Amino acid sequence: MEVLKTRHCILYAMTKPVSIGIDLGTSGVKIIALDPTGYSVAESSATYPLLTPQPGWTEQNPLDWVAGVKQGLRDLTRQLEGKFTPIAIGVAGQMHGAVFLDDQFNVIRPAPLWNDQRTSAACEEIEAAIPRLELIQRTGNPAVTGFQLPKLLWLRSVEPENFARVRHVLLPKDYLNFVLTGQIAADPSDASGVGALNLAKLEWDLDILGALKLDSSLFPSLQPSHSVVGQLSQEWAELTGLPQGIPVVAGAGDNAGAQIGLGVSSAKPKLGSVSLGTSGVIVVPLPEAKAEPHGRVHLFCHADGGYFFLGCTLSAAGSLQWFRDTLAQGVPFDTLMLEAAAVPSGSDGLTFMPYLAGERSPHLNPHLRGSWLGLSLAHTRGHMTRAILEGVAFSLRETLEVMNPIAKAEQLLSVGGGTRSNTWLGIIGNALGLPLEKPALEEGPARGAAILGLVGAGVFSSVAHALEVTAPSAQRIEIVADSGLEAAYQQYKKGFAAVQGFSG
Repeated sequence: MEVLKTRHCILYAMTKPVSIGIDLGTSGVKIIALDPTGYSVAESSATYPLLTPQPGWTEQNPLDWVAGVKQGLRDLTRQLEGKFTPIAIGVAGQMHGAVFLDDQFNVIRPAPLWNDQRTSAACEEIEAAIPRLELIQRTGNPAVTGFQLPKLLWLRSVEPENFARVRHVLLPKDYLNFVLTGQIAADPSDASGVGALNLAKLEWDLDILGALKLDSSLFPSLQPSHSVVGQLSQEWAELTGLPQGIPVVAGAGDNAGAQIGLGVSSAKPKLGSVSLGTSGVIVVPLPEAKAEPHGRVHLFCHADGGYFFLGCTLSAAGSLQWFRDTLAQGVPFDTLMLEAAAVPSGSDGLTFMPYLAGERSPHLNPHLRGSWLGLSLAHTRGHMTRAILEGVAFSLRETLEVMNPIAKAEQLLSVGGGTRSNTWLGIIGNALGLPLEKPALEEGPARGAAILGLVGAGVFSSVAHALEVTAPSAQRIEIVADSGLEAAYQQYKKGFAAVQGFSG
């Protein structure tokens, strides 16, 4: 019997192989071990702090990520010992962040994150150098405050002494891959959220970087999501108990990783997903890089070699959480949902505009503000709740309608905390006019990262092959047709003009 040895662990070849998937999130890291059938055999997690040094700024110390991952991997290794053999590592992570490294690969300053809003002036600088419509055609997106590229321009403008030291700028999960292997690389799915990747060519766009006077050497080389970028170092084998030298694949951005975990692929463009978390997200895959002409929805590379549209309603379940915390303190969500279910569709003329934090898709306006329109003495808490559920559904429908001329889904997988409510799922299904299915499991980006690791380790010949085996089963959600929502949607569209006049 072959024995694989490291300083701190002994793993036997007769144990079952697993791939380790790491999701480097904003609030913490989640790690799972996935076997070749797609079954999760162990998981661990760790948290780290979020830094908000100024209003609108969100940062994290990359060394806090490293400490959290170290702890999580140690915990996972203890669960696997003697039963399972790790054969690969894949990392998915929060997109758009900027890790600035000097010539010794030291972190220069805390990393601004995806939701950081300090870069408005930098976005204007980008679109002054490259016209917006051209930028969208090249990169799939306009200049967005949360993306990585404007963060680099911000650094050059506001912290020139730090910018002068920068030799590498990495995305969060690419920094973690560097720590694990000593190798610098990026994958297209994450790189497409930088703002400087030519999606058709899958190369850094030298025209954009040249117009902004940025050296392309700052950015890492690109490799497919499933390709091996390096091997786990001896140091990290000793720190975690994992086998030295196991392959680490390029991985994916968190959105692409989550879609891989669900089995959503550009090879099956009629199947997309809708997520009801704090934000609401619709994803529709497509096989070629065809941007929405005005950039009203994001176009990103998929981890399977294709592409996907992503539309985001910033305050989905977040709107419901705000309502409960502010106006219905202590009321269980189940109670609110029962009250909403007793109200007829259209909420008796009450319309909610869910722009509590501005809006991403399809309006691209951070200054929009939310509102209940048509409020009267006849309306109850149940009406207000149902109007929230409908307003979020209508916002997602607006986004889907923008996608439809280019990529038209015929079915959506429904995920996220909000999908626990059958009332809300019924509203979503009727508003979008598409059948919904509920996956048997939701393990998020970590699952997708682990699947990419299985491909990199040679267990599967391709990502498509892996998805055929590992895609979770899903159950069709029975939705009662509700024609009354159509009139309410038309009223919602009229409401946009009203709230637009009250933008901050």
